[in-house]
Amino acid sequence: MQPTKSARCNTMGWRQDAARPGGYHAGMGEAGPEFVCDAMLGGLARWLRAAGYDAEFTYGIDDQRLIRRAVQTAATLLSSDGKLFERNLIRDKTVKALFVPRELNKLQQLSFVLREFKLPVRPEPRCMACGGELAEVQKQSIQGDAPPKAYAAYEQFWRCSRCGKLLWRGTHWNRITARLKEIPGRG
Repeated sequence: MQPTKSARCNTMGWRQDAARPGGYHAGMGEAGPEFVCDAMLGGLARWLRAAGYDAEFTYGIDDQRLIRRAVQTAATLLSSDGKLFERNLIRDKTVKALFVPRELNKLQQLSFVLREFKLPVRPEPRCMACGGELAEVQKQSIQGDAPPKAYAAYEQFWRCSRCGKLLWRGTHWNRITARLKEIPGRG
């Protein structure tokens, strides 16, 4: 069930920021918008992170906790559940929310969200596992942590500030980057 047209996108709090041409902000500082995704949008959350945005996803979260989390973090709630948009906090625009059509695949959903908020794909991705920021680390400091083949093949490594995951620009990173380049109007 899809919400009514007026309830599909109640993005109060978002405004054009003249200091950042073409950019939007939600009063959350330089980090930019944060998103809370419902239980059906885990794939979208991962792709939003790859595009450089903080997107929270909790498997199996109930609607009440999801809305409470969006209120606590001042994040924009993304959902494919039309009934969720009937909730008072969303209907009265206390919670910023966007209905994301479930018939779209993950990359189409990402494109839809970026287009709705006029957001670019950012040059600095986040950890796709948890949304933490990635910080470059000195190669010699991760010698025991990196797989030997990756350590031998690559010079640059990044560590997630939240989960500690180690990343490098290998084939997986390159495939993700190539997919993000396919997003229309990616900024």
